[in-house]
Amino acid sequence: MRQKTSHLLSVSDAHTEITSRVTAVSETETLPLEQALQRVLAEDVISKINVPPHRNSAMDGFAFKAIPDQLEQLSIIGNAYAGKPFTGQVGTGECVRIMTGAALPPDTDSVVIQENVTVENNKIHFTAPPEPGRNVRDAGSDIKEGKIISTRGQRLSAADLGVLASTGITHVRVFREINIGIINNGDELKIPGETLAYGEIYNSNRYTLSGLLQRPGIQITDFGVVRDNPDTIEQVFQQAGDSMDVIISSGGVSVGDADHIGNLLHELGECYFSKVAVKPGKPLTFGRFQNSWFFGLPGNPVSVMVTFYIFVLPALRRLMGETPKMPLQLNASCTGLLRKKPGREDYQRGIFKTEPDGSLSVTGSGLQESHRLSSMAQANCLIVLPADSGDVQPGTPVRIIPFTEFH
Repeated sequence: MRQKTSHLLSVSDAHTEITSRVTAVSETETLPLEQALQRVLAEDVISKINVPPHRNSAMDGFAFKAIPDQLEQLSIIGNAYAGKPFTGQVGTGECVRIMTGAALPPDTDSVVIQENVTVENNKIHFTAPPEPGRNVRDAGSDIKEGKIISTRGQRLSAADLGVLASTGITHVRVFREINIGIINNGDELKIPGETLAYGEIYNSNRYTLSGLLQRPGIQITDFGVVRDNPDTIEQVFQQAGDSMDVIISSGGVSVGDADHIGNLLHELGECYFSKVAVKPGKPLTFGRFQNSWFFGLPGNPVSVMVTFYIFVLPALRRLMGETPKMPLQLNASCTGLLRKKPGREDYQRGIFKTEPDGSLSVTGSGLQESHRLSSMAQANCLIVLPADSGDVQPGTPVRIIPFTEFH
């Protein structure tokens, strides 16, 4: 057992503590492209061909050889289609009807679009002086042979898969999936559909956490609701710690008499911190239990989502091998009063929009108490308020993080 610190860490120091410890898994697997969307590359990928592999036409028109004092008309001697190139020779005063994407005949270097010619008696007549080299895509103009097209640590998007496919790649090596165990703690929790007794609530965190973790590269094991019994909690943690890369719990990490998870971590694992100067989410706990990284999230549902987005998700991305990056923050003008006390960095739920002049404005999405999950459902961003700031007056510029950054 080792306890690193129990004092209140700044958000920045908490990030440093996490990133100094969590590194990518070492194991990899090879997947076909069609199964690799949103997986993280474990090695650079180098193109073995030029893309496009040959000169081709950028437009429908006529391919010809541009020469000084170009003739005003050319004879059409054939057709070139994508996948069905013209293989004959094109001499002076001749041209080939060509379609977009078709390979240029070797003796041609220019394409005039069909709108700039008239056709009569199998001849074209230029209606404007032709431009040499116009409407031609050179071989390798998109990707050159030997170029790195995707890098280790890159999460593959749909466009990335298309780029890889364009070079003939069929399989990629990615970091293996990570295994995450979810534990919900509390005697008061009931499954939706059950009857609530006085003092009980439905377990929303189970569904929120599961939804947040439904991502390619993650396998989820739900260990269910663990009652407020130290022996039961230890038994579940022992099971999860043997098989999971990460354990994420909700509830049980504060300082109440029934908050046993924090005590278990201090006694049998390693606790690196258990308090962060963040709102909501102050009791956030980070540590190690057997073979698993541990994130103890507070029980309030908004605290679960905010601490997941700000602290847990970046750590999971590092563990999955993704190159770290800061989430995009935008400037927006606050349209209403935001209440805040100095002391903790505050992540308030907001609704931002684009104004007619192109600027962004944001307003809070209702009351900001950490039990009001509905305010999260209505929001499309987090409003980031520095630790030392107080109330924010209407018209004040603030920083926002769109929820799309957490997808």
